[in-house]
Parts: sequence; C-alpha cells; structure tokens
Amino acid sequence: MTKTKSNSNLVAIITMCFIFAMISFVTNMAAPFGNIWKGQYNWAAMMGNMMNFAAYLFMGIPAGKMLMKIGYKKTMLIALATGFVGICVQYLSSFTVLGGNAIYVYLLGAFICGFSVCMLNTVVNPMLNLLGGGGNKGNQYIQIGGTLNSLAGTLTPLLVGILIGTVTDRTAMTDVVPLLFIAMAVFAVAFVIIWFVNIPEPTLNRPSVKYEHSAWNFRHTVLGVIAIFFYVGTEIGIPAQLNFYISDLGFEGSAAVAGFLAAVYWFLMMVGRFISSGISAKVSARTQMTCVASLAIILLLIAIFLPESISMTVKGHAVPTKCVFIAACGICTSIMWGGIFNLAVEGLGKYTEEASGIFMMMVVGGGIMPLIQEFIAKQAGPIASYWLVIAMLAYILFFALIGSKNVNKDIPVD
Repeated sequence: MTKTKSNSNLVAIITMCFIFAMISFVTNMAAPFGNIWKGQYNWAAMMGNMMNFAAYLFMGIPAGKMLMKIGYKKTMLIALATGFVGICVQYLSSFTVLGGNAIYVYLLGAFICGFSVCMLNTVVNPMLNLLGGGGNKGNQYIQIGGTLNSLAGTLTPLLVGILIGTVTDRTAMTDVVPLLFIAMAVFAVAFVIIWFVNIPEPTLNRPSVKYEHSAWNFRHTVLGVIAIFFYVGTEIGIPAQLNFYISDLGFEGSAAVAGFLAAVYWFLMMVGRFISSGISAKVSARTQMTCVASLAIILLLIAIFLPESISMTVKGHAVPTKCVFIAACGICTSIMWGGIFNLAVEGLGKYTEEASGIFMMMVVGGGIMPLIQEFIAKQAGPIASYWLVIAMLAYILFFALIGSKNVNKDIPVD
C-alpha cells in the first residue's frame, strides 16, 4: 500500500469514527427527552424514540441503494443536511405558541432525524468494515468507531439529566434548547468536514448489473438481520426503562440521578468497545458475542430477583442496587452491534451494500421493542419488563453460537 493511499485511508477512518459518534449523540436524545413529554402526555414517553427508529423502516433499503447509485460521500452529505433540518424542527417544538401541537412538531423532528442517522449508519458500518478488509480487522475498526459512538452516548443522557434536574409539571423542551443548538452545530461542522474529505467509493466503480442472488439468499445474513432488530431494541430499552424507573422514584433530583446511571450504561459501552477494539484482531467476533450475551442475561436475572429494599447511594440518594446491575449491561451490549454486523456480512462480497441497507431497516427494532417494553412496564412494572430483554438476548446468543455460520458458501460473491 502506498503512503498516499495509507494516509487517505486514515483520514477516512477518522471521519467514519466521527460520524459514528454523531449517530449516538442524536439518537440518544430521544429517550431522555421522553421524561419531558411523558409528564404532559402519558403515551408520549417512548414515542420520540419510536419515531426516530421508525424512520429506519422506510429509509433502510433506499439508503443502501443510495450508496450504490451516488456513493458514500454524497449519501453522507444528504444525511447531514437532513439531520440539521430535523434538529431545527425539534427546536421549534420548544415554542410555547404551539401549545398542544408542540408534541407533534417534536415527533416530526425526531422522525426526520431518524432518516439522517439511518443514512449515516448505512455508510459508516460497511465503510469501516471495508477499510479493515473484513474479518477480525473489519470488526476491530467498527469497534473503534463504536467506542466514540458510546462516548457521545454517555454525554447525551448526562447532559439532558443535568438540564432537566427534576421532572415536574413545568419541565419542557425549553430546558434542553442548549443541547439542540449543540446538535445543530455538530451537523453543520460535520457537513463542512465531509465536503472536503476524500472518501473511498467502491460502489461507483462497480458495473451496474442485475445479480442472480441477493443478500436474502444467505441464511446467516437473514438471522443476523433478526439479531440486529432485537439488539437495537435491547440497547435502547435497557437504559431507557432504567431512566424512567429512577426518575419516577420521585426524590429531589431524580432525573439527574437517572441521567447519571443511564450515562454509566453508555460509558460502559464505550469501555467495552475500547477493549474490543484492542482484542478483535485476535479474538473472533463469535467468541466475544457469546461471552457478552451470556453475561448480560446473568446480570438482568440478578437485577430482576434482587429485592428492591436492597439499596446503595448514588449521587447522595438511595437507589435500588438492582439499577446498578442493569446499568452494568452496557459492558455487554457494547460490542454487539459491530459483532452482529461483522458476522452477518461475512462472505457477502458484492452483496454487502444491499445487506447494510436491510440492516438499517431492521434498526426499527430500537423503536418497536422499547415501546413493547414500556407497555409491559405499565402493566407489570418496569423491572418485570426486562424479561423481554432477556428473551431478545437469548436469541442473540443463539445467533452467535449457531446462526452466524455461513452455510451458503456456494453462492458466488465476486
């Protein structure tokens, strides 16, 4: 590899990692923002999150087609412009003049942002996998990007919790306007950076032909698509329900404590991804996935059966110890996205971009499953809702052990 190409790849890798961080920053605003809206509308707690992820269902496959038709760079630029508009619309929901219509303006903004992060996700994952040459190295690059993704995810609920303080009847979007301004600035700066950075365009040099097969013909890819659906539901549902659970305890500053523990979850995701990025060149994604899925199930079982009366002090307040075990799951969910993606696209060759689009469509699980979990929480209690998460983790464990094996190696992918 020439020095020029090596430098170009390094710039591309850094750029992709920056975009990875942006995705988490924007996505992770939806769940803590739910604390603002649920006080006004009982049904709205997870609806912002739902709208954000529902966009993936509509944009996932089109985003994959955009990669093949206009390339990675133009897709990113369109995504960043869309995200800026989405944040602006969410900002409009803070205007008191809107009255009862503010919630619908906010949900529209969350939906638009969903289109943006879907396109960005479609670009980032295959590009990092490509720059790493696939296999363990490709997974390592995805985990490095995931580390920055988790750093941004750690800061978002922490900042929202600080800005809100305690959830009251007067809590409103005006409380978090500074965070929205930061998001606008991030999108604007990222647009300028991407405009001037050279990004590899492997799809533009590929002849436009109709393939005999598709990504759907690979069993491990199909099972991986289901695993991603459950994983994103798990990743979002664990801290979101934890946030609501602690916020509803009602003590002074409960939202700040809830935001802190949610931030701990995302911080542990960052730690897990950092560790994984260091070992992924030698330890397979399958081995890592098997270990963390098993550990997550154990942690949640402990949290479910541990008496609520057993508590510990967090930021000067008594909080059920089970909350700490739930937050600790961040170390487990940390590597799942990269691991599932890496295993599910292994050996796909020319079908990788199509698979990436399908994967993005199934990220809608991050909206649907937490919504189902919230329904269970209202009926049986927030802790009981984690049985749904355990069921999803059990499937992910199955995928790691059995479902991720490529049994369709006879299909040509060159």
